[in-house]
Amino acid sequence: MITLRYYPYQLNFKYPFAMAAGRRESTPVVYVELEYEGLIGYGEAALPGYLPETQTSVIDFLKKLDTKEFTGLPEIENALDYIFAVAPGNFAAKAAVDMALHDLSGKTLNQPCYTLWNLDKNNCPKTTFTIGIDSPEMILKKLDEAKDFNLLKVKLDGKNDKQIIETIRTATDKSICVDVNQGWKEKEMALDIIYWLKDKGTVFVEQPLNKNRLEDAQWLKEKSPLPLIADEAVQAFDDIEKIKDAYHGINIKLMKCGGLREAMKMIRHAKKLSIKVMLGCMSESSCGVSAAAQLAPLADWTDLDGPLLITNDPFNGITYRNGKIILNDLPGTGVIKIKAGTET
Repeated sequence: MITLRYYPYQLNFKYPFAMAAGRRESTPVVYVELEYEGLIGYGEAALPGYLPETQTSVIDFLKKLDTKEFTGLPEIENALDYIFAVAPGNFAAKAAVDMALHDLSGKTLNQPCYTLWNLDKNNCPKTTFTIGIDSPEMILKKLDEAKDFNLLKVKLDGKNDKQIIETIRTATDKSICVDVNQGWKEKEMALDIIYWLKDKGTVFVEQPLNKNRLEDAQWLKEKSPLPLIADEAVQAFDDIEKIKDAYHGINIKLMKCGGLREAMKMIRHAKKLSIKVMLGCMSESSCGVSAAAQLAPLADWTDLDGPLLITNDPFNGITYRNGKIILNDLPGTGVIKIKAGTET
C-alpha cells in the first residue's frame, strides 16, 4: 500500500522577480510524498499567481485520490491513467503526483529515471540563467551571478526592452534568448525588434504575442529571422497541432502538461513534426526541476534554473557546471529532501 502525504510551502526569490505578467517575491508550492516499503517518492506543484491553480486547489485534488489505485510498482501507467481520470485540469497537481510516482518507481528499481528511457546523462544541452525585468544596476548584479552560464534568458515586456538588452551588452557578449511572456502588442513592432535583437546576438524569441493570436504568430513566424518558441500558447499535448504552423519550437513544462509521462509524449510528437523542444520550469525548487531534467537529453535547450533563483530550496538534486545541467546517479529523479515540511 502506498501512503500519500502533502504539505504547502513558499519559495522565496533572491530578488523580486518581474516579467510581463507581473512582479512577485515568492511562489507558493505544494510538495507530495508517496511512500512504499520504506522508499519515498517526491513531487512538486509550483503555483505562480498568473496560473489558475492554488495550494487550496492542489490539496483539494490530492484529497480525492485513492492510493489503492496506485498498484503495480515499479510500473506506474495504471496509476497515471487513474490520476488523469479523477478530474479535468489540475495539471500542476497531477505533475506533482506523476513526479513522485516516477521517483518512487526509479527507487524501486534502484535506477535513475533517465536510464529507464535509455537516455545519456552526458547529452544535456545548455541551460539558461534567467534575468528578470529590473533596473540596469540590478541587471548587472544578476549578470555577475550568471558568470558560469553561456546562455542568458532575458525577460522583456515591450516597455524598456532595448535598454535592458543594451545594459546586458555593456557587460557581456554571451548569447541570449528573450522571453516576452505575451508582452508585445503588435506583430509589426514585434518583427522590427526581432531584427534588432538578432543583431544583438539573440538565439530565439519566446512567446512574443498573446497566445490566442495564432494568425499573427504565423505571420511573424514566416518573416522572423529568429526562431519563435511557444510557451503560454502550448500547455499540453493537444496544443501542439494547434500551433505547429505558428512557432518553430515549444517550451514544455511539467506544471503545464501534467508531468513526465505527458512531457515525453509531447517531446516525441514535436520531434515527428520537426519542432524544436525547450524544457522549462516555473519558479520551482530542485524537486520539480530535477524531475524535468531527467528528460533533458532529449531537448534542444533547457530553462531549468529555478533552484538558482530562490533562497530556501528544501531539496538537493541536479547541479550545474559550465552552463549545463549535471544529472546525478541517484535512483528516481535524484532528489534528496533536506528540510522538513508539515506533512498532511
